Amino acid sequence: MIASSDAVQAQLDMSPLKRFVVGRRWFLLIPLLIITVMVTTAVLAEFLTPYSPTEISLANRLRPPFWERGGSLSHPLGTDPMGRDLLTRMIYGARVSLMVALLALLVGGGIGAALGLISGYYGGRLDALIMRVADTTMAFPIILFAILFVVVLGGSLATTVFAVALVLWARYARVIRGEVLSLRERDFIAQARIAGCSSTRIMLIHLFPNILNTLVVLLSLQAGWVIIVEASLSFLGAGIPPPTPTWGSMIAEGRDYIATAWWVSFFPGLAILATVLSFNLFGDWLRDALDPKLRQL
Repeated sequence: MIASSDAVQAQLDMSPLKRFVVGRRWFLLIPLLIITVMVTTAVLAEFLTPYSPTEISLANRLRPPFWERGGSLSHPLGTDPMGRDLLTRMIYGARVSLMVALLALLVGGGIGAALGLISGYYGGRLDALIMRVADTTMAFPIILFAILFVVVLGGSLATTVFAVALVLWARYARVIRGEVLSLRERDFIAQARIAGCSSTRIMLIHLFPNILNTLVVLLSLQAGWVIIVEASLSFLGAGIPPPTPTWGSMIAEGRDYIATAWWVSFFPGLAILATVLSFNLFGDWLRDALDPKLRQL
């Protein structure tokens, strides 16, 4: 029993990286590699392809991938109905998807974390008001939100980010509030109050560092959800307007050619699947690595 307890303690004392190695979770290298490739291609898009993502070339329309008859290595994944290089548009589409995800998570996560801190710390009527607004926000369909904003404000990157963040904040507020409700009853918070710390100082210096792990895990887990929402909005025409390439709009452009030019919709859909799955797997591992109660080998 003593040896077993020592082994468990040794496992808990390991760093997240060492647990990653000892736990034989080498399969997580695949999603990490995919995320790295997506981020790298999004940042270096101009240097990775000689083609423009928006320039039309009808002479090259619907060219198949290089391994099919009629294909060419000059367009390795083929071309779309407008003759634009599919790989180029996917690379620039990765930039749009990751930018929307980053901005929406920063805005929505920041607002949600702040309101969750305030709601959980103060409680009372303010807590009830914030939570009722959060419940109402989560009950309202994101697609309807976005279509409404497009009609009123017009489709753009800012509109898409605002629409996603407006729904996303409620998810963070509820989770962070639950963490704060537990933390505010701890002894170190009582000692801070006795020492004369202001409410703002307690929330920023004492509470926020203790919810940071939860916030980071939420950000990683919600990244895939934001990418799916952005792709869905673009597919429906309620997201970023053409000719800006987005994975969702590329799938929509190829739906009329699915029987004759399957690659137009297939490869953007595969990119969405791989990216979202990679973020979800990484978020699950990050949750296990940062929460001692969930650490497993």
